[in-house]
Amino acid sequence: MIKDDEKTAARQTQKHLFPRSEFDLIRSVRQRAASQSSHASNPQQSLLIQGIGDDAAVIKQHTGRETVVTTDLLVEDIDFRRDSSPPALLGHKALAVSLSDIAAMGARPRFSLLSIGVSLHVWEEESNFVDEFYEGFFNLADRYDVRLIGGDISRTPEKIVIDSIAMGESAAGRSVSRSGAKAGDLIFVTGSLGGAAAGLRLLERGARLGQEHPDEPEWKLVEELILRQLRPEPRVGWGLVLGEEQLASAMIDISDGLSSDLHHLCEESGAGALIETVRLPIDEPVKDLCGRRALDPLLLALHGGEDFELLFTVPPENVANLPTRVDGVSVTRIGEIKEASHGVRIAEGSRVWDLTAQGWQHFTK
Repeated sequence: MIKDDEKTAARQTQKHLFPRSEFDLIRSVRQRAASQSSHASNPQQSLLIQGIGDDAAVIKQHTGRETVVTTDLLVEDIDFRRDSSPPALLGHKALAVSLSDIAAMGARPRFSLLSIGVSLHVWEEESNFVDEFYEGFFNLADRYDVRLIGGDISRTPEKIVIDSIAMGESAAGRSVSRSGAKAGDLIFVTGSLGGAAAGLRLLERGARLGQEHPDEPEWKLVEELILRQLRPEPRVGWGLVLGEEQLASAMIDISDGLSSDLHHLCEESGAGALIETVRLPIDEPVKDLCGRRALDPLLLALHGGEDFELLFTVPPENVANLPTRVDGVSVTRIGEIKEASHGVRIAEGSRVWDLTAQGWQHFTK
């Protein structure tokens, strides 16, 4: 009978003699990416001339169409923590944040490039990590017919680094920028706010997915909020409707927080804004749970980031044409664009004050 320590030694020897190389992973990812094109109805296949396998991808250009490109960087212990982010959810989020940017431009996502750097420890001792990461990525990519066409894999000294690039497409002149808002336009937001920030606070306090709490009736709400942080849903459908039907005058996704992203939009548009606290669609679990855990739901909705909802402005004449829901997600009017001299302000009843940008910044203490 082989003892446990002998089995361990045998596994270590096998791993040393037959290590998995990055080229093995690339071949596996290439096969998975190739399976995305097996559907005859896949529109990306007709646009892609050369995908994974060469030094660069080659894509056809169509007259009357514009290409929208975005990139996002996720760094371990800055943008996520290994002990609370299952690899499949991390793969999902890596793509979701980029699809959210494409949606914020009113474009249709088409292609993705994904690069990841991991430490030798993760590569050798946690070999399933990268496979599960890509599985989460592909599961979301398949939902939106997004084709992986390239990327890179590298070794890092310690922390995981992820670079996600997404490419989208829109009709010429129909991509939506941050700079088109005018005084009198109404301000809307998709979905609900504050859930992702609440989920992050709960993770920081030690909550984790999969924990058993049979004596805690609120645990389902806790997990729901954690998933808002770890598994954001990009509002691709709403982005397409607002862009293709030319309903929105300006748009941005809420990644840094409503207060900061509203400031970004107003700065680019040369405008001011007034929003009303009573109109803010705060996540129901945030209201139900966080008030009892010393977390202010309003502050989470205003300044918490990573909801990845769409914040957009609509001229009054277009409001009647807004759908009630897209992909099951509703929108809420939260305020109005004002002249630049008004500044960015918030009202609660008769009380009005300046709304300062207090969302996420990478280089602040």
